[in-house]
Amino acid sequence: MSDSAGFKVRFSTAALAQPDRVALWREHYAHTIFRAEVQPVCAASFQAAVISRALPELQLLSGALSPVRIERTREFLADGNDDVALIINRAGRISASACGREVTLREGDAVLINSGEMGVFDRSTAGGSFSIRIPHSVLAPLVVDLDDAVMRLIPRCASALRLLASYAGPLLEQDLLETPELQRLAVTHVHDLVALVLGAARDAGDVARSRGRGAALLRAAKAFIVENSSTPSLSIGSAAKHLGVTPRYLQKLFETDGATFSNFLLGQRLARAHRMLTNPRFDASQVSAIAYDAGFGDLSYFNRNFRHRYGATPRDVRKSRAR
Repeated sequence: MSDSAGFKVRFSTAALAQPDRVALWREHYAHTIFRAEVQPVCAASFQAAVISRALPELQLLSGALSPVRIERTREFLADGNDDVALIINRAGRISASACGREVTLREGDAVLINSGEMGVFDRSTAGGSFSIRIPHSVLAPLVVDLDDAVMRLIPRCASALRLLASYAGPLLEQDLLETPELQRLAVTHVHDLVALVLGAARDAGDVARSRGRGAALLRAAKAFIVENSSTPSLSIGSAAKHLGVTPRYLQKLFETDGATFSNFLLGQRLARAHRMLTNPRFDASQVSAIAYDAGFGDLSYFNRNFRHRYGATPRDVRKSRAR
């Protein structure tokens, strides 16, 4: 259904005949809205109810499910969607794995996922969740190193998380946004609160490192790399010169963060190439052109690192999108 406060959709299996529930859920919701494969633990007792609302650069979704496995497979990555979604577990228990990380969500816990990556969610008990989906390009400028926040457990005790849930929940359930101005205001507030939650999710060591001039310089360095990662000549020397520090000092800042300048730059370039290969708006006919556009000067180096990170060659990803 459509309303003045955004496009709203409700879907429930309650009115469906039991033998048809799983097939109809997959066809009319899981494959089209979730863009993921759904495998119930017990098809005979499968139940699902979801309400979602689409606003400009924001989608809110609340769902209740019986025990089920939800998997974002390589096949679905071909849709080019790289939105990020903050998933808040409202009831039950969820085990999630993606990007080489695994987390377990208890009631009230949350985690950020990237739709551009393969992932698996196992709900071992019946329960519900609330998710907030935002385009990667919209949230990235608000959060330094957004990709590093993916698949990091956000505990239920985080005050910023509770504030976000109390604000965003009513926007889904109630028709509060009657004008475009109110919609834009609410969307901006949700974006800012999600950024606050992701910033507040850092552990004590991260908080300690975030104090002082060194942390400010590291944030500035990462922002500079993100903005200029497609420039083949970008180096630690040019970044240090831009920031007014020595290359060695900049490298030490990355070391305090458990990383290196080179690895951070490589990650940004690989992520850019992957988005271009899976996004229909880009011409993916020439893998080499995409590699060079992402900032790589050596095609074999690009192919090797891409396969190591994504478990598939760039051509495999391009062919999946075509299918």
